[in-house]
Amino acid sequence: MTAIIVAGVQYHALCNPVIFLDNKQMNFITFPEPQLRSFTEQVFLKMGCSEADATLAADVLLRSDLRGIDSHGVARLVGYVRLWEKGRINATPNIRVVHETPTTATVDGDAGLGLVVAPFAMKLAIEKAKIYGSGWVSVKNSNHFGIAGYHSLLATEHDMIGISMTNASPLVAPTYANERLLGTNPMCYAFPAGKYPPVVVDMATSAAANGKLEIAQRAGKAIPEGWAQDKDGRPSTDPNQLKAGGSLLPLGGDKDHGSHKGFGLSATVDILSAVLSGANYGPWVPPFVAFMEPSANPVGEGIGHFFGAMRIDGFRPADDFKHHLDNWIETFRNARPVDPAQRVIIPGEPETAFEQERAINGIPLIDAVVNDLNELATKLGVAALG
Repeated sequence: MTAIIVAGVQYHALCNPVIFLDNKQMNFITFPEPQLRSFTEQVFLKMGCSEADATLAADVLLRSDLRGIDSHGVARLVGYVRLWEKGRINATPNIRVVHETPTTATVDGDAGLGLVVAPFAMKLAIEKAKIYGSGWVSVKNSNHFGIAGYHSLLATEHDMIGISMTNASPLVAPTYANERLLGTNPMCYAFPAGKYPPVVVDMATSAAANGKLEIAQRAGKAIPEGWAQDKDGRPSTDPNQLKAGGSLLPLGGDKDHGSHKGFGLSATVDILSAVLSGANYGPWVPPFVAFMEPSANPVGEGIGHFFGAMRIDGFRPADDFKHHLDNWIETFRNARPVDPAQRVIIPGEPETAFEQERAINGIPLIDAVVNDLNELATKLGVAALG
């Protein structure tokens, strides 16, 4: 299944609502979640990861696929392997705290998988919050950490609000610019509710995540206007323009639609993730693709992340908060709609629906991704997906 209905809106797992609904031309193969999980673990083991790290890294990727965020799931596995082959990912990192106070810390990821480094840092923030009410951890010398939502949701399991963000390789032009200076720089806030799933605000600060353009390229589909511009700064709906020297646009698309706000949010992520931690920032962030070399004159170490955990009972009793967040959810769900057939969607609701559906019916992958993974299996000597 490539789409589900949530509150009258058809959500496609590859991108935003009501985009690419003509996906019938795309070929999908559905795999049971345990099969993909086992395959992914075997790949990480072949990279030299410990069993614990391979299990954790696979869990982060599979959670992305389960939640319908296909651009950050197993489709990214080939990219991690290529970076490892180039010596840019350390499969056996010595992840350590290099600066610390009771409520804050900076972690050096030792060039490890961000899929492993990020949970280490978030769990550290949670442990600090258990003692002092809140914990804040910045990270340097890391790599791509998967979906931000995975890490923020760790805090909600402890009646805490979770915050996670990361900078990324420069693909986004700031408002008024025609130069790649920022990454898609996602941020996520997760809030535990009572009888409902957590409210999860997980988003890129660009108009679209690069992974969505990659999926569009594989599918041979156009992208919506406002996502990207060509090398001359002109709006483009061609997802291949990014490879041709173009750039993504900040959230808002252009100056007439609030792109300065997306620029400001992206700047915030970059500063907290990297300027604060000692990681590379702005145009110096190393690229995720292996064929592009990192800057010869870096200003920091690796990619940077930032995490926060706040105990709800540091502000009010947790049960009171969750009761009122349930009420908040119901109030917004019942808002008077423009279209009677479509109610308000609560942040995180489509991802929860996908997770419930895919856990039962399996995870669909487009055939191009399956081919990439089977080629990877042959190269590494693991069993192919079939």
